[in-house]
Amino acid sequence: MGGTPKAPAGAGLTVAGTVRTAILRGEFAPGQRLIEADLCERFGTSRFVVRAALQELSAQGLVEFQRNRGARVREISLAEAIEITEVRKLLEGREAARAAERVDAAEAAMLRGIITDMRAAVGNAELLRYSGLNASLHAAIRDISGSEISGRLLRQLRDQTVRHQFSLSLVPGRPAVSRAVSLPQHEAIVAAVTARDPAAAEAAMHDHLQGVIEALRALPVAALR
Repeated sequence: MGGTPKAPAGAGLTVAGTVRTAILRGEFAPGQRLIEADLCERFGTSRFVVRAALQELSAQGLVEFQRNRGARVREISLAEAIEITEVRKLLEGREAARAAERVDAAEAAMLRGIITDMRAAVGNAELLRYSGLNASLHAAIRDISGSEISGRLLRQLRDQTVRHQFSLSLVPGRPAVSRAVSLPQHEAIVAAVTARDPAAAEAAMHDHLQGVIEALRALPVAALR
């Protein structure tokens, strides 16, 4: 009887997931304050639940707390984005090698199917579809690898660089060039994984992510504003 009502189990994680999605979609801009009272009203929940959600997002590197100012969306510098992608290169290279060691016939067919769809998306100039298939391919390789720890780390790392990936998409001519370059890279990754060649799969993934790093390094300063 009495006391503070308990939040439903998992309520904080549910709010955290929704705010995470909003951040990744750009609904909350880098540096924007996340006011607890506003989030409580938006989600119809308590400050306890909202605070737990913000703490979870802070652990993921998407939110930071400032003394006497509360929480805000964390800003990721271009230098950080490049360093994060360098770490991704190592982790995803190992995942690709493990996937090549573990892949079965059904999984190989699924990977080839994604590549077929990616080719069609390039042919039809479907940027959003290609981007979604790109994410699906990386996720599929991660799942096949069975690397749970690196998978969790990579999700956080990829989330933190979303803004810079979006900036790349705004550079004139960049989306078409990116698809033309990355499609053969993804084809090489899948060819190596389905051939069950771990060394070639790791090398192909390294080549692909090195291309992302080089694109970030060449990103015009104006594109970040």
